[in-house]
Amino acid sequence: MDKKVRIVKKHNERKQEIINTALKIFIHKGYEKTSVNDILNEIGIAKGTFYHYFKAKEEVLDAVIADTTETIVNKIEKIIADNSLNAEDKLLKAFSEMRVAPDMGEKFLSDIHKPENVLMHQKILTSSIKAFVPLMVEIVEEGIKQGKFTSQYPKEYMEIVLCSAIVLLDDGIFERTEEEKVKLLAALISSLGKMLGSENVSFYNKIMKIL
Repeated sequence: MDKKVRIVKKHNERKQEIINTALKIFIHKGYEKTSVNDILNEIGIAKGTFYHYFKAKEEVLDAVIADTTETIVNKIEKIIADNSLNAEDKLLKAFSEMRVAPDMGEKFLSDIHKPENVLMHQKILTSSIKAFVPLMVEIVEEGIKQGKFTSQYPKEYMEIVLCSAIVLLDDGIFERTEEEKVKLLAALISSLGKMLGSENVSFYNKIMKIL
């Protein structure tokens, strides 16, 4: 009789497998309708294995969001390291990357925006601000050295613009068409340009090209 072969995976590999599988099921079924057993059955692991890595389904969602944020952070870090770009171009490209996120599906996003998940939603917004602001400030400070920007409050300005963008472009708070979102984002970045003393026409034209 054939014996089942037990597949032993390294700690990080198994944990990432749980995160990736959870995301796939969240997209297909929605967060609320997904159970821990759904994740276990899809992977083929015991409940004890799951709880070795995560205390609850909510922790898996935290990890999914952290993965998404890290992906965008990595893209922005590459932009910062690109010496072929000046600070204006880096700033605009960074904003463009923040608009690009994995397709999490309507069911999953709808669940996150439900009233009962307001604390989770708030946590997502807060973690995004904490992750992105320091990177954007780094770009602004580079621009100040290049003479592209002038600002006494780079951190504060970035917090204002990013908080405004995340809240105003959130489908769970405001319903907007794609055209309205593009115009709003253009207005926010244009406002930031004025805050940073970069009001030239070429800067605005660059904004419109990336949207």
